[in-house]
Amino acid sequence: MGIREVARKAGVSAATVSRTFNRVRSVNPDIAARVWSAIDEVGYVPNTQARALVSGRSRILGLIVSDITNPFFPELIQGFEQVAVRSGFEVLLGSTNYDPARMASTVRRMIEREVEGVAVMTSEMEGSLIGQLRDRRMPLAFVDVGPSAPHISNICVNYQVGVRQAVQHLRRLGHRRLAFISGPLTLKSARLRRDAFLRCFTEAQLDTDRPVILEGDHTLDGGFIAVQELLSTPDRPTAVMCSNDLTAIGVLRGIDAEGLRTPRDMSVIGFDDIYMAQFMLPSLTTVRLSRLDLAHQAFEALIADIERSAASEGATYWLDTRLIVRGSTSRVETADSAHVGVGRAS
Repeated sequence: MGIREVARKAGVSAATVSRTFNRVRSVNPDIAARVWSAIDEVGYVPNTQARALVSGRSRILGLIVSDITNPFFPELIQGFEQVAVRSGFEVLLGSTNYDPARMASTVRRMIEREVEGVAVMTSEMEGSLIGQLRDRRMPLAFVDVGPSAPHISNICVNYQVGVRQAVQHLRRLGHRRLAFISGPLTLKSARLRRDAFLRCFTEAQLDTDRPVILEGDHTLDGGFIAVQELLSTPDRPTAVMCSNDLTAIGVLRGIDAEGLRTPRDMSVIGFDDIYMAQFMLPSLTTVRLSRLDLAHQAFEALIADIERSAASEGATYWLDTRLIVRGSTSRVETADSAHVGVGRAS
């Protein structure tokens, strides 16, 4: 079955069928519905490669993420793909695993497939690779790290709001000795989260020494190792905030391994609110960064640039964060309980 058979069934021209396929907004919605019904009836499947050759558009968007094993990114990918497919685009995915060589290979694949825009959902990208994409006037959408230039949009995460809520939450629970486990400080996103925590700690006026800051690696193992160091200190913190939820889950496991309990012996807060956070024991208090909102903003930024007739500075989008309180935080009951020594619980 071809496009002409679809047109005959729908009682429209082949050109109208083509415009409907390409989701041209000028097509009357009632006519478009009739065309899609005819497509289903005859079982027509368009040749996307042929369409791309005729139209000069691939209708493919690139999506680059850092680590496909981190639950944050599959949730982001799912949201991005849903909105892209609804709008008639396919998604070409690349996962870099923080490897510059893999990043370069991913960019090369994007160029070879002539994607129409790329959502770069990673913390860092070499300037030379950005230049390769910009030279082709390819719209780009970054999280926090994109340079100010034509065809480059930035989604800026407001870490401060959610982190401030987290620090104030701990303050109301009576916590004064706090710690923060960051991600790799080579990553801008990790530095932004750490700096937001330090600013909010100062704002809270806790009248204590500076918080303990440890550098982690955004993994379960990294959280497990970092909390061992915290628990071995004579005047250990009563609460710890982590740069992401994987680190926080590793912290929960490390506390349990020492025969201690969360939140009785140490309160824990994560960041991201990945799906599994609510199913931990105890359930994880965390700062929510909506993957769905991030995916939608990245897609809208790319489409706005694709449809723009002339090159202009990319737009800036803001994404808020907020605290989700669950079971991994509780009140410090007494001064003595805050100084319970490390050891196997009886």
